[in-house]
Amino acid sequence: MADPPKQDILSVTRLSQEIKYKLNQNFPSVWVAGEISSLTRPSSGHIYLTLKDKNAQINGIIWRSEAEFLKFEPTNGLEVICRGSVDAYPQRGSYQLIIRQMQPQGMGDLELALRQLREKLTAEGLFAAERKKTLPRFPKHVAVVTSPSSAAVRDFLQVLTRRWSNIRVTIIPVKVQGPGSAEEIATGIKISNRLAAPIDAIVVTRGGGSMEDLWSFNSELVVRAIAASEIPVISGVGHEIDVTLSDLAADVRALTPSEAAERLVPNLDDVVGWLGGTQQRITQLLVGRIRSAHQELSALATRPVLTQPLERIRQAAMEIDLLESRLNQSATDSLKSYRQKLEQMTVQLEAINPLSVLARGYSLTTDQSGELLTNCNSVHPGDKIVSRLEKGRLTSIVESIDETQ
Repeated sequence: MADPPKQDILSVTRLSQEIKYKLNQNFPSVWVAGEISSLTRPSSGHIYLTLKDKNAQINGIIWRSEAEFLKFEPTNGLEVICRGSVDAYPQRGSYQLIIRQMQPQGMGDLELALRQLREKLTAEGLFAAERKKTLPRFPKHVAVVTSPSSAAVRDFLQVLTRRWSNIRVTIIPVKVQGPGSAEEIATGIKISNRLAAPIDAIVVTRGGGSMEDLWSFNSELVVRAIAASEIPVISGVGHEIDVTLSDLAADVRALTPSEAAERLVPNLDDVVGWLGGTQQRITQLLVGRIRSAHQELSALATRPVLTQPLERIRQAAMEIDLLESRLNQSATDSLKSYRQKLEQMTVQLEAINPLSVLARGYSLTTDQSGELLTNCNSVHPGDKIVSRLEKGRLTSIVESIDETQ
């Protein structure tokens, strides 16, 4: 094998540079479709990823300066279309796609960004029904966060004053689209919560427009400001078909600025009619109560307790006398019965009283200690014994003892 000419031998660096040059020259701008995988986003802010399809893959990078302008969050598994240039990385001997633009396949980047943010905030509970506050029935002071020169605020005020003129309105002027508008809207909501004059409700509103025009009301900054408001918030953004994240976070959603006014205050004519009907119902109720009371009073007036008040007292006195007579008779009968029972018991006791036997000539003999003698063996000759007669006692000395009957 012949040696190659020296002028045809390239160093690795030279070859890598040639490859880099050719890639830059032939692929300065290219659109590539694929699925994102192996996505990382270190603290530098750059995004590193791999685009792949069924048969191949290519590394990609989005520099921080480009990543900051992405309207959605790239995630693994997302099908995207990317525009960029192909570049070589000589230090590793690899090539990669420098991505300058990215959009999801099948939907716009704004639509995807909206879906991702909605899923995130829903998971946090910012749209939950249980956290929504109730509007006051008759608000006295309302803050309106909107553009002061827009047709939306004119429509709102026109409907508001026609329905309910006795209300104070404070306009918080903000931009409703374009750079910095989301920050102004969020700040306007916070200012409304801190006004010296108490605010009963906050209205965030603007007229219709494209998704891009209404995008400020899909801002996470605005949604969190609405959710954090201590004052009830009505969102009236766009037309009937427009639904923003601000609508979902608000305590009350209105389809248009005009409907926001309708949801905020009642119609004066309806209230006057309601008051009139209530007055009539109260009057009828009171008249009915008076008639009922009059009938009850008339019925009471015919009762004997009122027409003959002493009759009841006389009847009660007679009943007392009768009860007293019965009580006395019952006491007399009971006393007589007890006396008879006592006499019977006395006779019975006398019959068994040992002292009664003494009256018939018998006696009771005891020893010196008072023990009744029933057997001659209980004493001895010379012992003293005491015999109790019907009247008096005899003291004797035992001379002899005869044990025979």
